[in-house]
Amino acid sequence: MRLNELSDNPGATKERKRVGRGIGSGTGKTGGRGVKGQKSRSGVAIKGFEGGQMPIHMRLPKRGFNKPNRKRFAELSIASLNRAIESGKIDGKSDMDAAALVEAGVLRRSFDGVRLIGNGTVSKAVKLTVSGATPAATKAVEDAKGTVTVVEDKMERREKGVKADRSNKVSKADKKAAKASAAPAEQEKKPAAKKPAKKAAAQKDTAKKAEKSDDVSDYLEPTQEYDADADNAVVTKIEKYLGASLSNRDSKYVSCSDESELDTIVKGFMKKKLGVEDKDAAMEKVKAVCETMKPTRMKNRVTFYYLLAKNEGKLGDL
Repeated sequence: MRLNELSDNPGATKERKRVGRGIGSGTGKTGGRGVKGQKSRSGVAIKGFEGGQMPIHMRLPKRGFNKPNRKRFAELSIASLNRAIESGKIDGKSDMDAAALVEAGVLRRSFDGVRLIGNGTVSKAVKLTVSGATPAATKAVEDAKGTVTVVEDKMERREKGVKADRSNKVSKADKKAAKASAAPAEQEKKPAAKKPAKKAAAQKDTAKKAEKSDDVSDYLEPTQEYDADADNAVVTKIEKYLGASLSNRDSKYVSCSDESELDTIVKGFMKKKLGVEDKDAAMEKVKAVCETMKPTRMKNRVTFYYLLAKNEGKLGDL
């Protein structure tokens, strides 16, 4: 072996492109740049400029959110843990938390906590205290008679509707009580002003309406125009069956002049809910309800479906 016989591996080196060697060199004219003008010069970076219209990176909507105070965790795999045990960095006698793992040289830094990941086998029992662990990683440690203790985050989480504890702050009620105690005794003996009779009656009627609206469906009254014995429970079931479609004005009403909508009712409610398999017979029954509700310009869907079920005698099966 001589010095002149030494060479790199095939593909390790590549000859640089030599431009400016004439039109027959393969890189003539534009020197491999492909264009003339500004883009053929060095020191130019035109990346998002489109000239005459809004660039695509500004036209596209932005989605997602990057939490500014998100936590970063150091990952400890089962393979790395086993290597540390076999090399003697972890003896298995003492509890190993994030600080101990960094001190032993298993991890470079712990960040906001350590998460145990991966699967495999562990050669010795160890006691780990981490911020999180996958089921497979926990099983691998426990199979070696070790333990994994997951420390919960200290961030306070509240259920919906539960107010935070603000015992150290003075509440509005306490402020009012202090103000009342500081007021003259004569003002405390003042009788409370009576509400006007009309205002009190209006508030009573509003309360009654609110109580009624909680129990009675809004579609019961329009349905009783066609069936005086309409049951609120049945109307409510149909209302729940239709669900979110009632919130859309277009789908809240039935258009008998739209054949595609009638076909949808036949395939959906008539076949799936009422069990009418014959398509032609189902369409005749739908058109019959259209004829019944002809005096009403806006045919609400709940009443329409109620009449379909009533004609089939299946109000109790809804």
